Amino acid sequence: MKRWAFLLLLLTIMLVITACGGNADDESNSQDNMGGADDNTQNEKKDDDNQTVQVDLKNGDGESVGTTTLEQVSKGVKITLEGHDIPSGTHGFHIHETGQCEAPDFKSAGGHFNPEDSNHGFDDPDGPHAGDLPNIVVGKDGTVNESFIAEKVTLEEGKDNSLFGDGGTAIVIHEGADDGKSQPSGDAGDRFACGAINK
Repeated sequence: MKRWAFLLLLLTIMLVITACGGNADDESNSQDNMGGADDNTQNEKKDDDNQTVQVDLKNGDGESVGTTTLEQVSKGVKITLEGHDIPSGTHGFHIHETGQCEAPDFKSAGGHFNPEDSNHGFDDPDGPHAGDLPNIVVGKDGTVNESFIAEKVTLEEGKDNSLFGDGGTAIVIHEGADDGKSQPSGDAGDRFACGAINK
């Protein structure tokens, strides 16, 4: 009789241990799955915050001369230019006010993006335009790879300085260098290449 009671007690203990272990595993699996969902949500939020747009640049003959990548960052918009088949030397590089690039002169892009009605140029005490960017320097092989932060613009829609405003905006490479002070556009010469910034 004692032996049967002992076996029954032992069997009961084993069942309790098995049941508790299974629950612990289930709870652990449940927590793991929740953690994965949280990670995905955080990644989605991060991607939304760091919106990225790629702009194709074409010259007056309609030939591709590179791409410009725009990424929303905490201090403004990071602009990365990867260009090729561009004449070597120093060139003005600006954001223009209209998202239209009609070859061959690209005058359809309008003037510099200037929602604050500032003067042109980093060397002007009442400047620069929101669309003013540093000059780019193209190597003898016709390539350039440079990045800048445009602090006065945003990719967030609905703001006065948004690059996605009415009709969008455009990235323009000029044939000459921007002198940083001449009005209204730095005496940078004709427009060599253009790419529309649109949603």
